[in-house]
Amino acid sequence: MLLNLHVRNLALIEDAEVDFGPGLNILTGETGAGKSILLGSVQLILGAKAKKELIRQGKDSAGVELLFQTEDATASALEAMGIQTEDGQVILSRKIMDTRSICRINGETCPIGKLKEAARCLLDIHGQHEHQSLLYENRQLGILDSYAGKTDLQALGMVRNTYREYKRLQEELESFDMDETQRAREISFLEFEIGEIDEARLNPGEDEELEKRFRKLENARKIAEVLQEVSRCAGNDEGAGDLLGNAVRELSRVTRYDEELSGLLEMLESASALLDDFNRSLSSYTDDLVFDEEEFYETEQRLTKINNLKLKYGGSIPEILSYRERQEEKLEALRQYEDNLEQKKRLLEKARQELEKQCASLSEIRKEAAGRLKTAVCEGLKDLNFLDNRFEIRFRSGEECTENGWDRISFEIATNPGEKERPLKDVASGGELSRIMLALKAILASKDETETLIFDEIDTGISGRTAGKVAEKMAEIGRHRQVIAITHLPQIAAMADRHFEIEKHVGPEGTVTQIHPLDADGVIAELARLLGGGDANEAAMMNAREMKQEADGRKKRSGSV
Repeated sequence: MLLNLHVRNLALIEDAEVDFGPGLNILTGETGAGKSILLGSVQLILGAKAKKELIRQGKDSAGVELLFQTEDATASALEAMGIQTEDGQVILSRKIMDTRSICRINGETCPIGKLKEAARCLLDIHGQHEHQSLLYENRQLGILDSYAGKTDLQALGMVRNTYREYKRLQEELESFDMDETQRAREISFLEFEIGEIDEARLNPGEDEELEKRFRKLENARKIAEVLQEVSRCAGNDEGAGDLLGNAVRELSRVTRYDEELSGLLEMLESASALLDDFNRSLSSYTDDLVFDEEEFYETEQRLTKINNLKLKYGGSIPEILSYRERQEEKLEALRQYEDNLEQKKRLLEKARQELEKQCASLSEIRKEAAGRLKTAVCEGLKDLNFLDNRFEIRFRSGEECTENGWDRISFEIATNPGEKERPLKDVASGGELSRIMLALKAILASKDETETLIFDEIDTGISGRTAGKVAEKMAEIGRHRQVIAITHLPQIAAMADRHFEIEKHVGPEGTVTQIHPLDADGVIAELARLLGGGDANEAAMMNAREMKQEADGRKKRSGSV
């Protein structure tokens, strides 16, 4: 249930806050007072495009915040999305700036997609033109599935899973199917690739060792020149080794005169011994450093072969060998093409049969639910002043199964005696479609887990006795769900459990829209305004009191209060 709506700096709204309650919450106001802006603020939470033009003039940002109190089922659905509630409450908000918007759930920034997903779990908006969606058969099928409930949705889920598998097998078979010439060409190509890799006789790690050897051989001359200079500097022929040996001999001549010199001598002897070890190792390395032109050529050729294979089949020897295994599997499959083709055809046929079986089962569930829905809609339409209506749900099978089964349905209606049922698009006016949608909403309210329903002037195109019937139906929905409705009809406003007035004021800083709850006297005054076309005279006030008393009586009799 939506507990609180807070809107800031959005178009005509400077700062508005509303505390909603359970049951039927009604919002009324003069044309142009800002009712659509208030609804638009909720649409922003549902993911509507955040245009910078919505920001109130002179302000750098606008914001919308909704506070919900959730029931267990809704809280569980939110938790499945990774959204935690605190004492059953959750806050959705969106801040709009010139170039971007920031979405938050419980104060934490989130993507717009996650905000939309959470909002759709919490509320459902029925706008002035949504009833037009009833004209589309896919929407009608969705309504039937929602009404049929859990069993239908489980069967639909199975159909969709099997359909996806069927399409996968179908695409696999289409890509596998080839004529004899294609198959021979593919076999020849695979044999060439496998043969080229096998001929190289690759060993994992071989390329790394070859690269080390190649670098050494390629730079052997430069290495030899440097080592020669190092040997001259560190060697025993007037080099560091010779000089260090002389230093040891000279120091040893005077150590007998001072014992402290013995430590220095030991250090110098150690350095001399270390340098001798270095010179021996250097000499051994130099003796082995021989440039073998044939070895260099063979190493270079081997590396070139391996690198060419890497360019064609993978970035490393393990990847090349893995590629070879995959090509071997393809080759084996092509060599046994006929057997594999028959197997794929059998799998596809099995999936087709299973899909048809599941589609048939889903269709039976839908037809059983359609009978119940038809009866419920007929009764609901009678409550909305379609006294002689006949409502029918026609089934026909499509040319093939889809992810939604094979059913194609059409909602058909006759609103007058003697008429034949015809599709809604052929017979229903805007006002009639609006009432049909309301009847469906009332029926689905007891099944749908969405806790808050918002109606934006669903009363468009109706008046008189029909308006009273619509009011009763909205109050009926309010027994199961929280309803928030924007209306211009006094018959509907009179049924409110809570009534809010939206007003527009012109002040020094511009035009401002405000919203406030009405007390008992305020409700009567607003009903009188609606009845009197804006002129709340004494006659209108008297009629308003009678209308409110009558509405309260009807609610008591129906159990709405």
